[in-house]
Amino acid sequence: MIILGLTGSIGMGKSTTARMFAEEGVPVHDSDAAVHKLYEGEAAAGIDRLYPGTVVEGVVDRTKLGARVIGNAEALKKLEEYIHPRVRADADAFVKRHEEAGTALVVLDIPLLFETGGTDRVDRIAVVSAPAEVQRQRVLSRDGMTEEKFAAILSKQVPDEEKRRRADYVIDSSRGLDHARKQVREIVQELSQI
Repeated sequence: MIILGLTGSIGMGKSTTARMFAEEGVPVHDSDAAVHKLYEGEAAAGIDRLYPGTVVEGVVDRTKLGARVIGNAEALKKLEEYIHPRVRADADAFVKRHEEAGTALVVLDIPLLFETGGTDRVDRIAVVSAPAEVQRQRVLSRDGMTEEKFAAILSKQVPDEEKRRRADYVIDSSRGLDHARKQVREIVQELSQI
């Protein structure tokens, strides 16, 4: 089985690209979705202990949590140390299920693949990328996003140029959905022949 790591900096179109892999029939483990699930379940109590007042009716309030950790390196590190092993365990279980089922190709959608040392978990790496100005427009159009939050998030991420350099595949998300979908199909076709 080939494990393709899919990553990209904030606003690059990674989530949309992950859906394209799923539409091609490739099983995708979405780390962000795993975090959401954990925030709504088993991780909520632990996060409430770490950051009192960030859990409302048993569910982590991402806005309140973000206000506590974004721009606070120590608080963010504590959160990552708590949540990342749980997300990794969920991804490992996903991979095991598909290995046992004889699946040929799976995608691990990992936003912080390089930042968390996750490259050893995958066989190939695809980076979703777009020009900096496109990224900036996409991110700043999000509800609640500010220049300061954007800068804080970028400061925690490996620069796009380095991600592209270290990738086996670069998917350009700035040239429209059809172009990105064509790139995804080509990657699936190539990896399915290995």
